[in-house]
Amino acid sequence: MGIACSAAQTACLCGSAACSFCCSQCPSCRNSTSARIMYALMLMLGTITACITLAPGLQDVLKKVPFCSNSSNYVPDTFKIDCESAVGYLAVYRICFIVSLFFFLMSVMMIGVKSSKDHRAPIQNGFWAIKFLLVIGGVIGAFFIPEGSFGPVWMYFGMIGGFFFIIIQLILIIDFAHSWAEAWVSNYEETESKCWYAALLSATFFNYCLAIGGVALLYIYFTLPSDCSLNKFFISFNLILCVIVSAISILPSVQEFQPHSGLLQASVVSLYVVYLTWSGVSNSPDHECNPGLLGIIASNDIRKQNQAAFDKESVIGLIIWFSCVLYSSLRTASKSSKITMSDKVLINDNGAEGRNHDAESGAEPKVWDNEEDSVAYSWSFFHLMFALATLYVMMTLTNWYKPNSTLETLNSNPASMWVKIISSWMCLGMYVWSLVAPTILRDRDFS
Repeated sequence: MGIACSAAQTACLCGSAACSFCCSQCPSCRNSTSARIMYALMLMLGTITACITLAPGLQDVLKKVPFCSNSSNYVPDTFKIDCESAVGYLAVYRICFIVSLFFFLMSVMMIGVKSSKDHRAPIQNGFWAIKFLLVIGGVIGAFFIPEGSFGPVWMYFGMIGGFFFIIIQLILIIDFAHSWAEAWVSNYEETESKCWYAALLSATFFNYCLAIGGVALLYIYFTLPSDCSLNKFFISFNLILCVIVSAISILPSVQEFQPHSGLLQASVVSLYVVYLTWSGVSNSPDHECNPGLLGIIASNDIRKQNQAAFDKESVIGLIIWFSCVLYSSLRTASKSSKITMSDKVLINDNGAEGRNHDAESGAEPKVWDNEEDSVAYSWSFFHLMFALATLYVMMTLTNWYKPNSTLETLNSNPASMWVKIISSWMCLGMYVWSLVAPTILRDRDFS
Protein backbone atom coordinates (compact mmCIF):
# COMPACT_ATOMS: atom_id res chain seq x y z
CA MET A 1 0.00 0.00 0.00
CA GLY A 2 2.78 2.43 0.94
CA ILE A 3 4.59 1.72 -2.33
CA ALA A 4 1.43 2.43 -4.30
CA CYS A 5 0.95 5.75 -2.53
CA SER A 6 4.58 6.64 -3.14
CA ALA A 7 3.98 5.97 -6.82
CA ALA A 8 1.37 8.70 -6.68
CA GLN A 9 3.84 11.02 -4.99
CA THR A 10 6.38 10.23 -7.69
CA ALA A 11 3.82 11.21 -10.30
CA CYS A 12 3.62 14.62 -8.64
CA LEU A 13 7.12 15.20 -10.01
CA CYS A 14 5.67 15.05 -13.52
CA GLY A 15 2.69 17.35 -13.19
CA SER A 16 -0.68 17.90 -11.55
CA ALA A 17 -2.64 15.83 -14.08
CA ALA A 18 -0.51 12.75 -13.56
CA CYS A 19 -0.63 13.24 -9.82
CA SER A 20 -4.42 13.51 -9.78
CA PHE A 21 -4.81 10.37 -11.87
CA CYS A 22 -2.41 8.28 -9.74
CA CYS A 23 -3.81 9.53 -6.46
CA SER A 24 -7.31 8.57 -7.57
CA GLN A 25 -6.13 5.03 -8.29
CA CYS A 26 -4.14 4.52 -5.07
CA PRO A 27 -5.44 3.45 -1.65
CA SER A 28 -5.14 5.64 1.42
CA CYS A 29 -1.88 5.53 3.34
CA ARG A 30 0.02 7.47 6.00
CA ASN A 31 2.51 10.15 5.01
CA SER A 32 4.92 8.77 7.64
CA THR A 33 5.26 5.71 5.40
CA SER A 34 5.02 7.27 1.96
CA ALA A 35 7.62 9.96 2.71
CA ARG A 36 10.13 7.37 3.90
CA ILE A 37 9.63 5.33 0.75
CA MET A 38 10.22 8.43 -1.38
CA TYR A 39 13.52 9.08 0.38
CA ALA A 40 14.41 5.42 -0.07
CA LEU A 41 13.64 5.83 -3.79
CA MET A 42 15.99 8.82 -3.92
CA LEU A 43 18.71 6.78 -2.26
CA MET A 44 18.11 3.86 -4.62
CA LEU A 45 18.33 6.09 -7.71
CA GLY A 46 21.59 7.56 -6.42
CA THR A 47 22.94 4.06 -5.88
CA ILE A 48 21.93 2.95 -9.39
CA THR A 49 23.61 6.03 -10.88
CA ALA A 50 26.79 5.29 -8.94
CA CYS A 51 26.70 1.68 -10.16
CA ILE A 52 26.37 2.86 -13.76
CA THR A 53 29.57 4.88 -13.48
CA LEU A 54 31.39 1.65 -12.61
CA ALA A 55 30.03 -0.22 -15.63
CA PRO A 56 32.83 -1.86 -17.67
CA GLY A 57 33.33 -0.22 -21.05
CA LEU A 58 31.58 3.03 -20.13
CA GLN A 59 34.81 4.99 -20.45
CA ASP A 60 35.31 3.61 -23.97
CA VAL A 61 31.80 4.74 -24.88
CA LEU A 62 32.50 8.25 -23.60
CA LYS A 63 35.52 8.46 -25.89
CA LYS A 64 33.06 8.69 -28.77
CA VAL A 65 31.36 11.75 -27.29
CA PRO A 66 32.66 14.86 -29.16
CA PHE A 67 33.15 17.12 -26.11
CA CYS A 68 35.42 14.65 -24.29
CA SER A 69 39.09 15.65 -24.20
CA ASN A 70 40.17 12.15 -25.25
CA SER A 71 37.64 11.95 -28.09
CA SER A 72 38.71 11.35 -31.67
CA ASN A 73 35.99 13.72 -32.92
CA TYR A 74 36.92 17.32 -33.58
CA VAL A 75 35.52 19.93 -31.22
CA PRO A 76 37.14 23.26 -30.27
CA ASP A 77 39.31 22.94 -27.15
CA THR A 78 37.20 25.44 -25.27
CA PHE A 79 34.29 22.98 -25.27
CA LYS A 80 36.19 19.89 -24.19
CA ILE A 81 36.10 18.35 -20.71
CA ASP A 82 37.87 15.41 -19.12
CA CYS A 83 35.32 12.59 -19.38
CA GLU A 84 37.55 10.23 -17.42
CA SER A 85 36.31 11.96 -14.26
CA ALA A 86 32.73 10.92 -15.11
CA VAL A 87 33.40 7.22 -14.55
CA GLY A 88 35.13 5.03 -11.99
CA TYR A 89 35.61 5.34 -8.27
CA LEU A 90 35.95 9.10 -8.08
CA ALA A 91 32.62 9.44 -9.91
CA VAL A 92 31.01 7.30 -7.20
CA TYR A 93 32.57 9.55 -4.58
CA ARG A 94 31.14 12.68 -6.20
CA ILE A 95 27.62 11.26 -6.56
CA CYS A 96 27.51 9.95 -3.00
CA PHE A 97 28.99 13.22 -1.71
CA ILE A 98 25.94 15.15 -2.92
CA VAL A 99 23.36 12.56 -1.84
CA SER A 100 24.85 12.24 1.64
CA LEU A 101 25.15 16.03 1.92
CA PHE A 102 21.45 16.34 1.10
CA PHE A 103 20.46 13.91 3.86
CA PHE A 104 22.86 15.51 6.35
CA LEU A 105 21.31 18.93 5.71
CA MET A 106 17.81 17.47 6.04
CA SER A 107 18.86 15.87 9.32
CA VAL A 108 20.03 19.20 10.69
CA MET A 109 16.89 20.98 9.48
CA MET A 110 14.58 18.45 11.14
CA ILE A 111 16.16 18.56 14.60
CA GLY A 112 13.49 19.05 17.26
CA VAL A 113 10.38 18.49 15.09
CA LYS A 114 7.62 17.12 17.33
CA SER A 115 4.62 16.99 14.98
CA SER A 116 3.49 17.79 11.46
CA LYS A 117 2.18 21.13 12.75
CA ASP A 118 5.79 22.33 12.75
CA HIS A 119 6.54 24.81 9.95
CA ARG A 120 9.29 22.45 8.70
CA ALA A 121 6.86 19.59 8.08
CA PRO A 122 6.12 20.55 4.44
CA ILE A 123 9.84 20.33 3.72
CA GLN A 124 9.89 16.79 5.08
CA ASN A 125 6.74 15.51 3.37
CA GLY A 126 6.58 17.55 0.18
CA PHE A 127 8.45 19.56 -2.49
CA TRP A 128 9.62 16.33 -4.10
CA ALA A 129 10.30 17.85 -7.51
CA ILE A 130 12.50 20.53 -5.95
CA LYS A 131 14.35 17.95 -3.83
CA PHE A 132 15.11 15.68 -6.77
CA LEU A 133 16.16 18.63 -8.94
CA LEU A 134 18.47 19.87 -6.19
CA VAL A 135 20.14 16.48 -5.92
CA ILE A 136 20.47 16.11 -9.70
CA GLY A 137 21.91 19.62 -10.01
CA GLY A 138 24.28 18.97 -7.15
CA VAL A 139 25.53 15.74 -8.73
CA ILE A 140 26.21 17.56 -11.99
CA GLY A 141 28.05 20.30 -10.14
CA ALA A 142 30.07 17.76 -8.14
CA PHE A 143 31.87 16.66 -11.29
CA PHE A 144 33.44 20.12 -11.48
CA ILE A 145 35.12 19.62 -8.08
CA PRO A 146 38.90 19.59 -8.67
CA GLU A 147 40.37 16.14 -8.11
CA GLY A 148 43.24 17.24 -5.86
CA SER A 149 42.83 15.70 -2.42
CA PHE A 150 39.03 15.34 -2.68
CA GLY A 151 39.12 11.56 -3.16
CA PRO A 152 41.42 10.61 -0.26
CA VAL A 153 39.82 13.09 2.16
CA TRP A 154 36.25 12.06 1.32
CA MET A 155 37.28 8.41 1.58
CA TYR A 156 38.06 8.86 5.29
CA PHE A 157 34.67 10.50 5.83
CA GLY A 158 33.14 7.54 4.01
CA MET A 159 34.98 5.02 6.18
CA ILE A 160 33.74 6.67 9.38
CA GLY A 161 30.16 7.09 8.15
CA GLY A 162 30.06 3.62 6.63
CA PHE A 163 31.24 2.11 9.90
CA PHE A 164 28.46 3.83 11.84
CA PHE A 165 25.88 2.63 9.33
CA ILE A 166 27.15 -0.92 9.73
CA ILE A 167 26.19 -0.61 13.41
CA ILE A 168 22.68 0.57 12.45
CA GLN A 169 22.38 -2.22 9.88
CA LEU A 170 23.38 -4.82 12.46
CA ILE A 171 20.81 -3.43 14.90
CA LEU A 172 18.06 -3.66 12.26
CA ILE A 173 19.00 -7.23 11.34
CA ILE A 174 18.97 -8.28 15.00
CA ASP A 175 15.65 -6.49 15.43
CA PHE A 176 14.31 -8.39 12.41
CA ALA A 177 15.37 -11.69 13.99
CA HIS A 178 13.71 -10.82 17.30
CA SER A 179 10.53 -9.54 15.63
CA TRP A 180 10.23 -12.63 13.42
CA ALA A 181 10.53 -14.99 16.39
CA GLU A 182 8.28 -12.79 18.53
CA ALA A 183 5.51 -12.85 15.94
CA TRP A 184 5.65 -16.59 15.22
CA VAL A 185 5.94 -17.65 18.85
CA SER A 186 3.00 -15.39 19.74
CA ASN A 187 0.93 -16.90 16.94
CA TYR A 188 1.74 -20.39 18.19
CA GLU A 189 0.89 -19.53 21.81
CA GLU A 190 -2.41 -17.89 20.82
CA THR A 191 -3.61 -20.54 18.38
CA GLU A 192 -1.70 -23.60 19.63
CA SER A 193 -1.59 -24.60 15.98
CA LYS A 194 0.90 -27.27 15.02
CA CYS A 195 1.42 -25.42 11.73
CA TRP A 196 3.09 -22.50 13.50
CA TYR A 197 5.18 -24.89 15.57
CA ALA A 198 6.27 -26.72 12.42
CA ALA A 199 7.04 -23.40 10.75
CA LEU A 200 9.26 -22.40 13.68
CA LEU A 201 11.16 -25.66 13.58
CA SER A 202 11.46 -25.65 9.79
CA ALA A 203 12.74 -22.07 9.59
CA THR A 204 15.26 -22.67 12.35
CA PHE A 205 16.45 -25.94 10.82
CA PHE A 206 16.69 -24.38 7.35
CA ASN A 207 18.74 -21.41 8.59
CA TYR A 208 21.16 -23.63 10.49
CA CYS A 209 21.54 -25.94 7.47
CA LEU A 210 22.42 -22.97 5.29
CA ALA A 211 24.88 -21.69 7.91
CA ILE A 212 26.58 -25.08 8.33
CA GLY A 213 26.71 -25.57 4.56
CA GLY A 214 28.22 -22.11 4.18
CA VAL A 215 30.94 -22.89 6.74
CA ALA A 216 31.76 -26.15 4.95
CA LEU A 217 32.09 -24.33 1.62
CA LEU A 218 34.33 -21.72 3.23
CA TYR A 219 36.67 -24.43 4.48
CA ILE A 220 36.69 -26.11 1.06
CA TYR A 221 37.27 -23.08 -1.16
CA PHE A 222 39.00 -20.51 1.07
CA THR A 223 41.54 -22.65 2.92
CA LEU A 224 44.43 -24.90 1.99
CA PRO A 225 45.77 -27.81 4.08
CA SER A 226 49.11 -26.14 4.72
CA ASP A 227 48.23 -22.47 4.28
CA CYS A 228 45.53 -19.81 4.78
CA SER A 229 45.88 -19.74 8.57
CA LEU A 230 44.14 -16.34 8.82
CA ASN A 231 41.11 -17.57 6.89
CA LYS A 232 41.02 -20.72 9.03
CA PHE A 233 41.05 -18.56 12.14
CA PHE A 234 38.20 -16.33 10.92
CA ILE A 235 36.00 -19.27 9.89
CA SER A 236 36.68 -21.39 12.98
CA PHE A 237 36.43 -18.52 15.45
CA ASN A 238 33.11 -17.30 14.04
CA LEU A 239 31.76 -20.86 14.00
CA ILE A 240 32.61 -21.25 17.69
CA LEU A 241 31.00 -17.88 18.48
CA CYS A 242 27.82 -18.89 16.64
CA VAL A 243 27.60 -22.08 18.72
CA ILE A 244 28.09 -20.06 21.92
CA VAL A 245 25.41 -17.47 21.13
CA SER A 246 23.00 -20.25 20.14
CA ALA A 247 23.53 -21.82 23.56
CA ILE A 248 23.07 -18.47 25.31
CA SER A 249 19.74 -17.91 23.52
CA ILE A 250 18.18 -20.92 25.27
CA LEU A 251 19.65 -20.45 28.75
CA PRO A 252 17.01 -20.58 31.51
CA SER A 253 18.00 -17.13 32.84
CA VAL A 254 17.52 -15.63 29.35
CA GLN A 255 14.24 -17.50 28.81
CA GLU A 256 12.94 -16.18 32.15
CA PHE A 257 13.11 -12.55 31.02
CA GLN A 258 12.62 -13.21 27.29
CA PRO A 259 10.28 -16.16 26.82
CA HIS A 260 10.18 -15.53 23.06
CA SER A 261 13.93 -15.88 22.76
CA GLY A 262 15.14 -19.04 21.10
CA LEU A 263 17.08 -20.68 18.32
CA LEU A 264 15.18 -18.96 15.49
CA GLN A 265 16.84 -15.61 16.24
CA ALA A 266 20.19 -17.33 16.78
CA SER A 267 19.87 -19.12 13.44
CA VAL A 268 19.21 -15.85 11.59
CA VAL A 269 22.17 -14.15 13.26
CA SER A 270 24.42 -17.16 12.64
CA LEU A 271 23.48 -17.21 8.95
CA TYR A 272 24.25 -13.51 8.63
CA VAL A 273 27.58 -13.96 10.42
CA VAL A 274 28.50 -16.74 7.95
CA TYR A 275 27.69 -14.33 5.11
CA LEU A 276 29.91 -11.65 6.67
CA THR A 277 32.68 -14.21 7.11
CA TRP A 278 32.43 -15.20 3.44
CA SER A 279 32.39 -11.56 2.41
CA GLY A 280 35.48 -10.93 4.54
CA VAL A 281 37.62 -13.85 3.36
CA SER A 282 36.59 -13.19 -0.24
CA ASN A 283 38.30 -9.80 0.13
CA SER A 284 41.51 -11.33 1.43
CA PRO A 285 44.59 -10.01 -0.43
CA ASP A 286 46.11 -13.50 -0.32
CA HIS A 287 45.14 -14.78 -3.77
CA GLU A 288 46.15 -18.35 -3.01
CA CYS A 289 43.43 -18.47 -0.36
CA ASN A 290 40.86 -16.37 -2.20
CA PRO A 291 39.39 -17.89 -5.39
CA GLY A 292 36.54 -15.38 -5.37
CA LEU A 293 32.96 -16.15 -6.34
CA LEU A 294 33.78 -16.45 -10.03
CA GLY A 295 36.70 -18.71 -9.22
CA ILE A 296 34.42 -21.05 -7.29
CA ILE A 297 31.94 -21.25 -10.16
CA ALA A 298 34.14 -21.37 -13.24
CA SER A 299 37.16 -19.16 -13.63
CA ASN A 300 40.69 -19.79 -12.38
CA ASP A 301 41.99 -16.42 -13.53
CA ILE A 302 42.37 -14.63 -10.20
CA ARG A 303 43.76 -11.50 -11.81
CA LYS A 304 40.73 -11.19 -14.07
CA GLN A 305 38.30 -11.68 -11.21
CA ASN A 306 39.81 -8.91 -9.11
CA GLN A 307 39.84 -6.18 -11.72
CA ALA A 308 38.47 -2.79 -10.78
CA ALA A 309 34.83 -3.71 -11.13
CA PHE A 310 31.73 -4.14 -9.03
CA ASP A 311 32.15 -7.65 -7.61
CA LYS A 312 29.44 -10.19 -6.79
CA GLU A 313 30.05 -9.92 -3.04
CA SER A 314 29.23 -6.22 -3.23
CA VAL A 315 26.02 -6.98 -5.17
CA ILE A 316 24.82 -9.30 -2.39
CA GLY A 317 25.91 -6.76 0.23
CA LEU A 318 23.92 -3.99 -1.46
CA ILE A 319 20.83 -6.21 -1.71
CA ILE A 320 21.04 -6.84 2.04
CA TRP A 321 21.67 -3.14 2.64
CA PHE A 322 18.68 -1.98 0.61
CA SER A 323 16.49 -4.61 2.27
CA CYS A 324 17.44 -3.02 5.61
CA VAL A 325 16.59 0.43 4.26
CA LEU A 326 13.15 -0.72 3.07
CA TYR A 327 12.65 -2.58 6.36
CA SER A 328 13.33 0.58 8.35
CA SER A 329 11.02 2.55 6.05
CA LEU A 330 8.03 0.24 6.36
CA ARG A 331 8.35 -1.59 9.69
CA THR A 332 6.51 -0.56 12.82
CA ALA A 333 8.41 -0.65 16.09
CA SER A 334 7.53 -3.54 18.38
CA LYS A 335 8.57 -4.67 21.83
CA SER A 336 11.84 -6.03 20.54
CA SER A 337 12.74 -2.58 19.22
CA LYS A 338 13.27 -1.39 22.79
CA ILE A 339 15.81 -4.15 23.34
CA THR A 340 17.71 -3.49 20.12
CA MET A 341 17.45 0.31 20.46
CA SER A 342 15.91 0.54 16.97
CA ASP A 343 12.69 2.24 18.05
CA LYS A 344 14.11 5.61 16.90
CA VAL A 345 14.48 4.28 13.35
CA LEU A 346 11.23 2.33 13.04
CA ILE A 347 7.74 3.78 13.04
CA ASN A 348 6.24 3.78 16.52
CA ASP A 349 2.71 2.53 17.10
CA ASN A 350 1.71 5.59 19.09
CA GLY A 351 2.76 7.91 16.29
CA ALA A 352 1.41 5.85 13.42
CA GLU A 353 -2.22 6.50 14.26
CA GLY A 354 -4.31 9.41 13.13
CA ARG A 355 -7.47 10.43 11.30
CA ASN A 356 -7.94 10.45 7.55
CA HIS A 357 -10.01 13.62 7.24
CA ASP A 358 -10.44 13.15 3.50
CA ALA A 359 -11.95 9.68 3.95
CA GLU A 360 -14.25 10.93 6.71
CA SER A 361 -15.55 13.72 4.51
CA GLY A 362 -16.18 11.37 1.61
CA ALA A 363 -13.34 12.71 -0.54
CA GLU A 364 -11.09 10.54 -2.63
CA PRO A 365 -8.52 8.65 -0.49
CA LYS A 366 -4.94 9.88 -0.68
CA VAL A 367 -1.77 10.21 1.37
CA TRP A 368 -2.95 11.58 4.70
CA ASP A 369 -1.32 13.21 7.69
CA ASN A 370 -1.00 10.90 10.69
CA GLU A 371 1.53 12.97 12.63
CA GLU A 372 -0.57 15.94 13.77
CA ASP A 373 -0.15 14.99 17.43
CA SER A 374 3.38 13.54 17.33
CA VAL A 375 5.83 12.31 14.73
CA ALA A 376 5.82 8.58 14.05
CA TYR A 377 9.62 8.43 14.01
CA SER A 378 12.57 10.74 14.56
CA TRP A 379 12.82 12.71 11.31
CA SER A 380 16.30 13.96 12.08
CA PHE A 381 17.68 10.53 12.98
CA PHE A 382 16.02 9.01 9.92
CA HIS A 383 17.88 11.41 7.59
CA LEU A 384 21.10 10.85 9.50
CA MET A 385 20.67 7.11 8.96
CA PHE A 386 20.18 7.65 5.23
CA ALA A 387 23.24 9.90 5.04
CA LEU A 388 25.33 7.19 6.68
CA ALA A 389 23.71 4.62 4.36
CA THR A 390 24.90 6.66 1.37
CA LEU A 391 28.45 6.64 2.71
CA TYR A 392 28.18 2.89 3.27
CA VAL A 393 27.06 2.46 -0.35
CA MET A 394 30.02 4.54 -1.50
CA MET A 395 32.49 2.42 0.42
CA THR A 396 30.80 -0.83 -0.64
CA LEU A 397 30.89 0.11 -4.32
CA THR A 398 34.56 1.05 -4.06
CA ASN A 399 35.43 -1.89 -1.79
CA TRP A 400 36.75 0.49 0.89
CA TYR A 401 39.37 1.47 -1.66
CA LYS A 402 41.75 4.44 -1.50
CA PRO A 403 41.45 6.43 -4.76
CA ASN A 404 45.16 7.10 -5.23
CA SER A 405 46.23 3.55 -4.34
CA THR A 406 48.45 1.64 -6.72
CA LEU A 407 46.84 -1.71 -5.90
CA GLU A 408 46.06 -3.72 -9.01
CA THR A 409 43.40 -5.81 -7.35
CA LEU A 410 40.82 -3.47 -5.88
CA ASN A 411 38.32 -6.13 -4.79
CA SER A 412 40.96 -7.78 -2.60
CA ASN A 413 42.30 -5.49 0.09
CA PRO A 414 42.89 -5.72 3.84
CA ALA A 415 40.62 -2.76 4.68
CA SER A 416 37.51 -4.37 3.20
CA MET A 417 38.38 -7.74 4.75
CA TRP A 418 38.80 -6.41 8.29
CA VAL A 419 35.73 -4.16 8.12
CA LYS A 420 33.52 -7.16 7.32
CA ILE A 421 35.15 -9.49 9.84
CA ILE A 422 34.89 -6.93 12.63
CA SER A 423 31.26 -6.39 11.58
CA SER A 424 30.58 -10.10 12.17
CA TRP A 425 32.00 -9.85 15.68
CA MET A 426 29.98 -6.73 16.38
CA CYS A 427 26.82 -8.49 15.17
CA LEU A 428 27.36 -11.37 17.58
CA GLY A 429 28.20 -8.99 20.42
CA MET A 430 25.04 -6.91 19.85
CA TYR A 431 22.88 -10.01 19.66
CA VAL A 432 24.29 -11.37 22.93
CA TRP A 433 23.69 -7.99 24.55
CA SER A 434 20.08 -8.00 23.35
CA LEU A 435 19.69 -11.37 25.12
CA VAL A 436 21.39 -10.58 28.41
CA ALA A 437 20.41 -6.90 28.78
CA PRO A 438 17.04 -7.64 30.48
CA THR A 439 18.76 -9.98 32.94
CA ILE A 440 21.42 -7.40 33.81
CA LEU A 441 19.42 -4.14 33.66
CA ARG A 442 16.46 -5.33 35.69
CA ASP A 443 15.41 -1.82 36.65
CA ARG A 444 14.76 -0.95 33.00
CA ASP A 445 11.42 -1.75 31.38
CA PHE A 446 12.00 -3.76 28.17
CA SER A 447 8.34 -4.71 27.83
